[in-house]
Amino acid sequence: MQEKTICTNRIANHEYFILEKIEAGIVLEGSEVKSLRLNNVNLKDSFCVHYNGELYIKNMHIALYDKAGVFNTKDSRRDRKLLLHSDEIIKLKSKVEQKGLTLVPLRLYFKQALIKVELGLCQGKHTYDKKRSLMEKDIKREKEREIKNYK
Repeated sequence: MQEKTICTNRIANHEYFILEKIEAGIVLEGSEVKSLRLNNVNLKDSFCVHYNGELYIKNMHIALYDKAGVFNTKDSRRDRKLLLHSDEIIKLKSKVEQKGLTLVPLRLYFKQALIKVELGLCQGKHTYDKKRSLMEKDIKREKEREIKNYK
């Protein structure tokens, strides 16, 4: 299957421990899909909430498509419904209600002709965890640099 990544949430890897990844569909309007094809989307501050038996992405910014005209949605940060089976929603809701867990969109991508969202069931990092992960990343980069220079 062909997957083309539209946008990734790089800050999520820094802010959270990702425990589990889930694929979900998303309900979009036509002008939003055209804007996504132009990579005019930002997942930086977005998160998922459970409301009325359904999951929604809040605060995901999809820029307005300039050629949409009258049919353009005026709110670029509106809540967007996620498409999951009801048993998956119940399972995720029970996990999110545990202390410290949250659902964060990690990336948007095309899967054939459909737009999918990869959700991460995440646990927040403390400042010392963030510092440790940055230190490990620097050490890994130094090792790869040394190996490159050794060859």
